[in-house]
Amino acid sequence: MTSGSSPEPLDFFIWTPEDVGVWLEEIGLGSYRETFKQNGVNGEYLDNLSSFTTEQILRFIRRCHMKWGDFITLCKELRNIKVACLRGEQEVRTPWWAPSCFTSVFTRLAKHNRQSRVVSLRFDP
Repeated sequence: MTSGSSPEPLDFFIWTPEDVGVWLEEIGLGSYRETFKQNGVNGEYLDNLSSFTTEQILRFIRRCHMKWGDFITLCKELRNIKVACLRGEQEVRTPWWAPSCFTSVFTRLAKHNRQSRVVSLRFDP
């Protein structure tokens, strides 16, 4: 990802701490950008938040000095990304190195892989 551009939502589980910071700015939680970066919060960490115990969540909130309402906002925005991924609503970008003849195969595999990453999310259509 290039500096300053928005991270790709479907790839949130591979975001770097810098990508997470850009996303925090976009969802109105930019005041936590530096704290998240200092704590090494990346996309994989955010992806695992849904499996945290109550104690782990409280420890995370304390470590990042988050307000409870801001944590709820963070969780809602993460859920929105996961739901969009499950519904296939977000476009899959073909990497620059992929030959055009593999575009449909790559797209299908990428969607399947990304949907399988969020299977722990309960989804009621």
